[in-house]
Amino acid sequence: MRVKRGMATHRRHKKYLKMAKGYRGGRSKLYRTAREAVERSLAYSTRDRKVRKREFRKLWILRINAAARENGVSYSKFIHGLALAGIELNRKVLADLAVREKEDFAKLAELVKSKLS
Repeated sequence: MRVKRGMATHRRHKKYLKMAKGYRGGRSKLYRTAREAVERSLAYSTRDRKVRKREFRKLWILRINAAARENGVSYSKFIHGLALAGIELNRKVLADLAVREKEDFAKLAELVKSKLS
C-alpha cells in the first residue's frame, strides 16, 4: 500500500495559516504566501528581541544624560561618580528616577558631585 501524505500536508498548511491570522490579503489565505510571511516575521521577531534591548538601553542613557546635565554633571561623570560612591543602580532604575523622582535624582547628582571633587 502506498504512503499518502494528505493528512500531514493538511496539518502543516493549517499550522502556517493559523500563524498568519490577521495578515492582509493572500498573506493569510494562500499557503505559500502565508508561509513566506510567517517565516519572515519569525526571523524579524527573533532579531528584534535583541534590538529591543539595545533601543531601551539607548533610551535610558538619553534620559539619565538629560537629567544629569540639568543637575550640572555629564552622563559619563555621573556614572563614574556613582561607581566611586558605591551605588549600584542600573540604568533602567536611574532613568525611572530621572523621569518620575526628580528630587531623588537631584540628591544622587549632589552625592556624585561630592564624590567627584
